[in-house]
Amino acid sequence: MPPAMPFPALPSAPSWFPGHMNRFTKQLPALLSRTDVVLELRDSRLPLTSINNNLEGAINKWRAERGHHSTQFPPFSPLTPANSSLGYGGPICERIVVLNKRDFVPEWGVEPFRRAMKAKFPDQTVHFASCNKPRDIKSLSEMLVSIAKRNPHATEMNVLVIGMPNVGKSTLLNSLRNMGISGRTPKALQTSAQPGHTRALSTRLKLSEDPLVYSYDSPGVMLPFLGRGDRGAERGVKLALIAGIKESLYDVEALVAYLLYRLNVLNPISPAYLTILPPGTRPFTDADEFLEQLAIRLNMLLRGGEKDTVRAAKWFVEWWRNEGGLVSASVPENLPMGSDGTLLRRGWGFDFEWTVDESMNCTGKAFESAVQIKMEECIDESVRAADEDERSGVGISTTQERKRGWQEKQARRAAKSKAKWAARKAA
Repeated sequence: MPPAMPFPALPSAPSWFPGHMNRFTKQLPALLSRTDVVLELRDSRLPLTSINNNLEGAINKWRAERGHHSTQFPPFSPLTPANSSLGYGGPICERIVVLNKRDFVPEWGVEPFRRAMKAKFPDQTVHFASCNKPRDIKSLSEMLVSIAKRNPHATEMNVLVIGMPNVGKSTLLNSLRNMGISGRTPKALQTSAQPGHTRALSTRLKLSEDPLVYSYDSPGVMLPFLGRGDRGAERGVKLALIAGIKESLYDVEALVAYLLYRLNVLNPISPAYLTILPPGTRPFTDADEFLEQLAIRLNMLLRGGEKDTVRAAKWFVEWWRNEGGLVSASVPENLPMGSDGTLLRRGWGFDFEWTVDESMNCTGKAFESAVQIKMEECIDESVRAADEDERSGVGISTTQERKRGWQEKQARRAAKSKAKWAARKAA
C-alpha cells in the first residue's frame, strides 16, 4: 500500500466578484417574481462547494411567497400525486438542482448521492446530466414539459437558470433547446471555457413549443467572499480547478498539489495520473517530484536541461479538466486493501471523503447503502461547517464587516432621530 499524501498547504482564497455579479444578485428577487421553475446548476465534482448560499435566501423567499412548504408540496417526481398544488392550477414553483458533467464522477456514487440529498433536502429535486449524453438532456426536457402540463391554465412557463460561473448553464440550455424544438436549431447562446463569459441576463429562449416553455440564461455568480482559514482556502482551490474562478488568481503549482492529493484519494491504488506516466510508476506523495517527472515525460525542458515544471503544471490541470477527469471517473467501487491492513481513504468527486471500514466490504445494493451513509455524514459536516463559519464571521470579508458596521451605525442614528422627533411631538 503506497503511503498517503499529506494534505497540501493552500494559499488564502482570493476575492473575485465583478460588478455584473453584484447587479444580477440584486435583480434576482424581481426576476423570480416572473419565474415558474428555477434550474440551479452545480458541478458534479463539487456538488456542495458549487452551492451559492447567497442565492439561497432569494429562492427560499420566492418559494414561501408562492405558498410552498416541503411537507405539503413535494418536489417534482413521477410519483407526485395528481392532487398536488399544481393540480389545482396554483402558481408553479419548482426548484430543480442539476448536477452537470456527471461523466466526471464515478457512476457508482450517483444513486447514493441522489438518495443522500433526498434524505437531507427533501424539498429539492436532484437531476444528473451531461450535455454530451442525449438521454440526460431528454429526461430533463421531459421533466420541464411535465411540470408545464400540470398547470394547463398557464399560457407559458418560464425557467430561470442560475449557478456558479462555468458550471455549464449556457451549454445546457443550448442542448435543451436542441432537444425540445423540432428541426434545425442553431446555437442560441455563446459559451466559453473561461468563467464570467455570460455577463447579463439573456433574452428569452424557447425550450418547448407545446406546451410553451421559455428560459433565461443568467451570469454565473461567485460568492463575494470564499472565507478565511483552511475551509475558505480549499473552497477557492476547488473552484479554480473547475475553472469557476479566474485561474490567474492562483499559482498553478498550488492547484496541482491539491489535484494530486484528490486524485490519490479517489484511487489510492492506481491514481488517474499514472496513465500519463511510464508503466510501473508508483503513486506520488510529493507534488514537486511529480511535476519534475511529468516535465521529463512531456519533454518540457528549458535551456540547460532544466525541467519546465510551470508549463507541466498548466498542462496537467488542462489534462484533468478534459480526458483526465474521465479517467478518474472510471475508478471501480471496490479497491483491494493493502497487505498491511491499512485503512483506505476514499472519495467521490472532490467534496466527499471517508475512511473505508468493514461496512463497505460488500457489493451491489449493500455497497450503495454504505456509500449513502458516508455521503450523508459528509453533507452533515458541510452544513455544520457552514453554520459555524456564519456564526464566527469567518465567511465574511473585512469589507463586508465594515459595510455591516456602517449599516448598523446608520440604523442606530435613524432610531435615535425618530425617538427625539417622537419626544418633541409628545411635548
